[in-house]
Amino acid sequence: MSGFVYGILWILARTVAWVCFRYRVDGTIPGRGGVLVAANHASYLDIPLLGCGMTRRAWYLGRSDLFPVPVLNRILRSLGWIPLRLGRLDRDAFGKAIDLIRAGKVVVIFPEGGRSLDGRLRPPKAGIGVIVAQTGCPVVPAYIKGTFEVLPAGARWPRWRRVGVRFGAPLQFEGRELHNKGEAKRFYQRVSRAVIEKIAALGDVPAPMRGHEDDTPDRPTAGARHAE
Repeated sequence: MSGFVYGILWILARTVAWVCFRYRVDGTIPGRGGVLVAANHASYLDIPLLGCGMTRRAWYLGRSDLFPVPVLNRILRSLGWIPLRLGRLDRDAFGKAIDLIRAGKVVVIFPEGGRSLDGRLRPPKAGIGVIVAQTGCPVVPAYIKGTFEVLPAGARWPRWRRVGVRFGAPLQFEGRELHNKGEAKRFYQRVSRAVIEKIAALGDVPAPMRGHEDDTPDRPTAGARHAE
């Protein structure tokens, strides 16, 4: 899809969000370079509201079974949806996300792996670490506020509530080669934990209990710090 069409849809989404939900954006993402944005997920409204909160075009990793209609699938892919098969590491989807970030694009991931059914943060999956390890990109945590109250899972019509997005400071994860699956598992747990705790802090909500992070195996390495 052309940048012009995407821009028109961005303006439309931003206008509707502002008029209907008193939409507010706090913070921003880096203006250039490959970036991974990691956000909470409680509603189907999260993608358009997160997207119109960024001035850069973004691509989104999302469940592959959400839109089974072929024509709709093609339209959504052209808008930036990257279908992700759950239950295992989807190398095709993650490979596309990695290629986009290496090309200087913005990719969005929802570390919880799906929508929250009660609005609270869920334990994070480890897939975010795969992208970080392969690209070395900064991770921008984001908290989307109010979308669960507007359109929770199972709701047919939206409610009129205030919504907003808050972007945090970018995190940079320093890497080293890992020599076995045990080290890889610990690295992914460390990355996913650091990100979900930053998301929780942005929303001033409790982080999920420790010890429940998924541990998808793959490669490299260690500690988080704020990117300069």
